[in-house]
Amino acid sequence: MHEVEQLIGGVWTPAAGDTFEVRSPVDGAAVSRVPVATESDVAAAVKAARDAQPGWARTAPAARAAAVHAAADALEAAADDIAELMRAEMGKPVADARGSIDAGIGTLRQYAELGPVHRGRALAGNDEAIDLMAYQPRGVVAAITPWNDPVAVTCGLIGAALVTGNTVVSKPSERTPAVGHAVVRALAPHLPDGVLSLLTGPGSVGAALTGADVDVVAHVGSTATGRAIAAVCARTGAKALLENGGSDPLIVDAGVDPAWAAGQAALGAFANSGQICVAVERVYVHRSVADAFLDALVAEAGAWADRLGPLVDTRHRDAVHAQVTAAVAAGATARCGGEVPPGPGAWYPPTVLAGCTDDMAVLREETFGPVAPVVVVDSFDEALARAADSPYGLAATVLTPSMSNAQRAWRDLPAGTVKINAVFGGAPGGAAHPRRASGQGFGYGPELLDELTVTKAVHVEAPPSGW
Repeated sequence: MHEVEQLIGGVWTPAAGDTFEVRSPVDGAAVSRVPVATESDVAAAVKAARDAQPGWARTAPAARAAAVHAAADALEAAADDIAELMRAEMGKPVADARGSIDAGIGTLRQYAELGPVHRGRALAGNDEAIDLMAYQPRGVVAAITPWNDPVAVTCGLIGAALVTGNTVVSKPSERTPAVGHAVVRALAPHLPDGVLSLLTGPGSVGAALTGADVDVVAHVGSTATGRAIAAVCARTGAKALLENGGSDPLIVDAGVDPAWAAGQAALGAFANSGQICVAVERVYVHRSVADAFLDALVAEAGAWADRLGPLVDTRHRDAVHAQVTAAVAAGATARCGGEVPPGPGAWYPPTVLAGCTDDMAVLREETFGPVAPVVVVDSFDEALARAADSPYGLAATVLTPSMSNAQRAWRDLPAGTVKINAVFGGAPGGAAHPRRASGQGFGYGPELLDELTVTKAVHVEAPPSGW
């Protein structure tokens, strides 16, 4: 069993008080034993970060970047072992896990390159003065990260915070604490003591960290937790940087090849067992291609069945299955899947639901499982209106042969990211603002450096003559 330790002020400490076990969603076996951070642990980690921050901020940006590059090298050396941990803790197939870790390594390197060139600007002022806008680090960042992509997301937040001169207290999900431990274990030796700390435990630990003396709370996870964090930050004055839930729509327009569209829908709905923030969670298909699309999507689901890992745990699987069974009880039809398989683990099959209606939880709420609920529409206008009618606004995808419809879609859909004719993809460095219940602030790209810094206006005049 993996013994998780906490890192506070440069010292790794094994469990001394309460602990909990994480069990594998693959077969139910115990994977890791994890300490629960106490209030004093939280206070000590934040104080260590606060004490270390001025020195780290004064470290030359190039030296901070070199440290992050070295940390990326160490993470790369540990990638195979961490991929096995991801498979054990959250069920991600090893090859997919390795790809996710590679993305995290690339993100660290990206921020190591961007950090030293993140700059302020001079202002046009009086000829006898100097006016400028300078960036400075915000201070101490609490990074509260999710289980579904535990390396890439963690590396993004930590990397951007470190290169801009902030210190970080990392709190990984209680579902993947061993992965979080392994990531910090790789990164921390390349940083001064206190610059990066690790706390573990359930949501109560994240809540305590959110309310502590931190300057930023960066959270990727559920909308409910994000709203609770925002409320605390409104009281403390800390900046809340949130990427939260989504219920991302996919529109299949008339004239689209239904077999190709089904392949896109399956990729969006079933990859990582549907446990992706920008997974396809609801499908609006034009009536003219609906029958062929549904048949092809069922066939795609069969092809995906042997490629999926389990859901993260049985508690989450029960929540996914509850949405499916409620939809079927309300009149939807499970064209495939929709049944909990026998045996150990948290497995769930790719599921296609036909005949869904807007009032079903499987459409209104985030499912976060390998479920594709399908709604048949009579026009692109109807699809656009129904896709926009959601409390969330993370991402959306539109499959269409019409450039006019594509232009309308990206302009009108209230989502941070709109993808045309591809469910995944995009240029490096892309960043977007999530809308509505999906969060606030840039969580990725060069703009994340702006989120993690404050801008100071500086006016400098020479002293009066004669002094």
